Parts: sequence; C-alpha cells; structure tokens
Amino acid sequence: MPFLDCRALTFRYEDMRMRFDLAEEAGGCVAVIGPSGAGKSTLLALIGGFERPDAGQILVDGVDITDWPAAQRPVTTLFQDHNLFAHLTAAQNVGLGLDPGLRLDAEQCRDVAQALEQVGLAGFEARLPAQLSGGERQRVAIARCLVRRRPILLLDEPFAALGPAMRQEMLDLVDALRRAAGLTVLMVTHDPDDAARIAERTAFIAAGEVVMVDATQRLLASDNPAIRAYLG
Repeated sequence: MPFLDCRALTFRYEDMRMRFDLAEEAGGCVAVIGPSGAGKSTLLALIGGFERPDAGQILVDGVDITDWPAAQRPVTTLFQDHNLFAHLTAAQNVGLGLDPGLRLDAEQCRDVAQALEQVGLAGFEARLPAQLSGGERQRVAIARCLVRRRPILLLDEPFAALGPAMRQEMLDLVDALRRAAGLTVLMVTHDPDDAARIAERTAFIAAGEVVMVDATQRLLASDNPAIRAYLG
C-alpha cells in the first residue's frame, strides 16, 4: 500500500473540474509539473488541508485524513514565500513550527537548535531575517518544516525566485534531508531540471488531471503530445 494515496480527489475551481489520482511510497520524492493553471498547487492544497475536496480520499499510511484539519495532518508545506517574521530571530522563526506562542520547553529548544544545525545554520540562532542572505532565510524556513517532524513535505515552488546555483543548492539540501529523515516529498515546479535533479518520479498535470506518472527521465522523454508541448 502506498504511504500517500490520493484517490479520485475532485475539486471545482471556477469552471474547471479537477480530478487527481496520485500515490507515493514512504521516503520517495515525486515532482509535479505542468502548465500554469493546471491544478498543481491545488493538489498540494488539498493534501495539506487548505482546500477541501468535493469527493475522493486522501490516505496516509492507510489512514483516511480527508476530513482532518490542516493543523492535524502529517504534512508540512513550504511555499514560495517563506513567511519569516522580520522581528523574530532565526531560532524563534523555527520555533513557530512547534508552538505559535513560542512557549518552548528545554527539549523543544534543543530541537530548534538541531534543526538549524541540520540546515547548516548552527550559530545563527540569534540573527534576524534582515541579517541573513536569501539562501539562509530559505534554510530557516526549511528548518521550521523539519522541526515539525511531519512525514510528508510539500514544496510549492519555494525556490522559484532563486538563481540557478542557489536553487540547486536548496534542492540538494532538501534531497539530503529527505534521505536522512525518511521524508516523503511532493514538489511542484515549473522547471523540469528541478525534477531531474532530485525526483525519482514525476507527475504531469494538465487541465486538472494527472496525465502521466512515471520515472522522471522516462516521463521527460515521453512522446505524449501534451508533455512534448509543455516541454517544447
């Protein structure tokens, strides 16, 4: 049985009726690509609990979480806007992942320090976001995801605004953390190079449906007309 299993998820947005079927094994990484407006971010929002499907199921390790509120789902989402608070330190921004009121006990403080160390920011705990580079701010956002210890990580184009070298660095960091922690990762991206870099499998979405799911290199080489039109 797949660890994450989206079964016949349907959702209507304006005049588009979307239907998603997608499954992934524990510890895997699947990229989600496709044209703008195809429904990629909507799929992540349904899994994360930010949107409710009209029908269908979301199973995690065999448990139906379709009706669970977002805060209770075994899922963390990293958005393009990393949402760091300018007046809080790096450690405090990470600590928000554990308690929005930042009432952390000693063990949680150690968890925050460990998460920052995992992303290469040991010693940066007291720095404010304005004192960090763009890449360092992204690392803080990733650390906040890590500290939550949720088994599924959703990436909604979090690195799209970064330059090529920095984007590759962040992708490699996510890949290393996935392998170390056994995370299951779904990554929405417009760049097929991102998929080729870290995703074992890729799903192609068009017009609100999963058209194909396959090993990344096979999908990118597919002669499917919609995929060829998308890739150019």
